[in-house]
Amino acid sequence: MNHFFESVSAFFAGGDQLPWCSRDIIAGCEKEVAEAANDASDEAKSESMMRLSWALVHSRQADDVQRGIAMLEASIVNTNSPLQKREKIYLLAVGYYRSGDFSRSRQLLEQCLEIAPDWRQALSLKKAIEDRITKDGVIGIGITATAVGLIAGGIAAALVRRN
Repeated sequence: MNHFFESVSAFFAGGDQLPWCSRDIIAGCEKEVAEAANDASDEAKSESMMRLSWALVHSRQADDVQRGIAMLEASIVNTNSPLQKREKIYLLAVGYYRSGDFSRSRQLLEQCLEIAPDWRQALSLKKAIEDRITKDGVIGIGITATAVGLIAGGIAAALVRRN
């Protein structure tokens, strides 16, 4: 019986295995980007921007996630390396997942999996998205069924009162 309640609470919690990032880590990454902008190599600048993008899309703050998405979308066009492109696409997928745009996230993960079909992180996030979409559908059906039941009950009560 205890296992049943754990399953139900896990279902409604919708937990994923993605890490969260604190505001302190984001601030540290922002400082690193500012320092790299002054006198670092292009590679060091790119790496510090990548770390900041990672931190932003893993934030609990919606504004940070949106900023991370914008940074990644702006930088992806200048990416030549397939590995870097895969990483940026994956981080974009994380950002869209965190912001609730599951269909866009799933599209991006499909692109990742074209580059690296066995990439566990992408496969895991894709499964989390599919589970979330399924859960949202089940909840939606439950809400609809409840609403229909209430309406039908109200109509039946009105008919009984009338007679």
